[in-house]
Amino acid sequence: MHPESYLPAASAECPTFVDDSEWLPLVDGERYFAELDVALKDLGRGDSVLIAGLELDTDLDLCGRRAGDPGYQPLGDRLLRAAATGARVRVLLAGKVSAQRVPVPALKGFRDNVTTAHRLQSLRPDGWPADAAPPLQGRVLVDWSGRMLGSHHQKVAVVDRGGELTAFVGGIDLVANRWDAVPHDRLRLRGRRWGWHDAAVRLRGPAATQVHRALTQRWREASTLPSRRYLDRSGHLVPMNPHPAAPALPPPAEQLPAGRPGTAVRVLRSMGPRKIDSPFPWRRAAWDHLPAGGYQEIHETLTCALRAARSYVYIEDQYLGEETGGDRRFELYTDLRDAAARGVKVILVGSGTRDPDDPGFRPVPINRVVNADLRHKILDRLDEPARARVVVYRIWRATVHSKLVLIDDRFACIGSANMFSRSMAGVDCELATAVVSDSTLVRDLRVQVWAEHLRVPLTGELRAALEDPDRALGMWRADWAPPGRAVSRPSASALREARESWLPGRARRR
Repeated sequence: MHPESYLPAASAECPTFVDDSEWLPLVDGERYFAELDVALKDLGRGDSVLIAGLELDTDLDLCGRRAGDPGYQPLGDRLLRAAATGARVRVLLAGKVSAQRVPVPALKGFRDNVTTAHRLQSLRPDGWPADAAPPLQGRVLVDWSGRMLGSHHQKVAVVDRGGELTAFVGGIDLVANRWDAVPHDRLRLRGRRWGWHDAAVRLRGPAATQVHRALTQRWREASTLPSRRYLDRSGHLVPMNPHPAAPALPPPAEQLPAGRPGTAVRVLRSMGPRKIDSPFPWRRAAWDHLPAGGYQEIHETLTCALRAARSYVYIEDQYLGEETGGDRRFELYTDLRDAAARGVKVILVGSGTRDPDDPGFRPVPINRVVNADLRHKILDRLDEPARARVVVYRIWRATVHSKLVLIDDRFACIGSANMFSRSMAGVDCELATAVVSDSTLVRDLRVQVWAEHLRVPLTGELRAALEDPDRALGMWRADWAPPGRAVSRPSASALREARESWLPGRARRR
């Protein structure tokens, strides 16, 4: 196993776990929620669960049931019962101090998180002593640390049951409308068909310990934030995080190898340089338990992998362009452009429908044209043969929320980090996990995802065709495959190619 070409040098802070950790991709929310449902069953004294999310729906049933259905189990009640029976529960929800002072729609989610945290902290199960503290008191925190323009964007759950860790890392928040699966026809948005395509990873073995460590570091930082107050719905100023917070969890037991020969796994972080940000320098504060510069491990790893690419690069991302708060030093466009210039096929796949939680949401298609960042930073700087190695697609009537990178059927990365530079620099706090494998692990993931976008059954014949990377690349451009051997896109395909927004024959910017 020689992962060095796709991974930067390992360090004590960012080790490589070789041959000893399971990296299992979970495509779409239904699969992820089912795995998490199993992990959360029968937690008791000595067990633990850590969750971090941009948002959390306490009424979510991980099996897709609704209130009133037989067996309905809302997530909030499950966390409450686990804590009441002696399990150690810690939940981190993203926050912003400004969200409580500036009541604009764009910040509503952060205000909702404060309400959710306070509700969970105050819940009592039936029969709980009136003079005893609620089971989740001090165990659910709103984390408003980090950059002013950013957010804590991690979507992570770590469960320790009987000393065995199971960690889930990805792009999927614990929210009801993430419960979806291929062919993405069960959800509706404004009365029309809509899907939510996403991805996560299940980790076991020593790599899961690194995820536990990352969340424990965050808990230590969040639990020592200065007191801040917000206006509740009754107009009273109340603490955002009532003190004292529960202590951070102790390190887990040493994890036995999960036995995955030919596989190297990394757990990757993006975090900014400060614990408390402010336009006034004297109000800023450094991290207590993290390096002064934060972490940019996701960017370091992705740039290394992109520079090693020899056959193809495949990226799924929501928008495929920059957002406010980015840092040009951490953009990926130069590495994507260089890959195309040396002969690598570059495939970029984005949403066909905007995320309904976006500010100013309108249910109209997006990514219909190649955006300015892709045009000016990649396409316009390539000659015609190299331009033909870059394609941009959107998924019809679906929100592509996955943050997925596949390279050469050997490297894969799944996490919460978008490809834009604010995720890479740590303006948004992110967590991802990467794998380099000599087995069919990455190829099989590629086959599953590409077949999903074709929206046809993955028959034996189609599977065999997609397993051949030369033939499979032909589903994106027929001339990428051997003559007459391209995998064809059926009429039911969800793939729609983005148009060029400049006119043929007109001089392009350089």
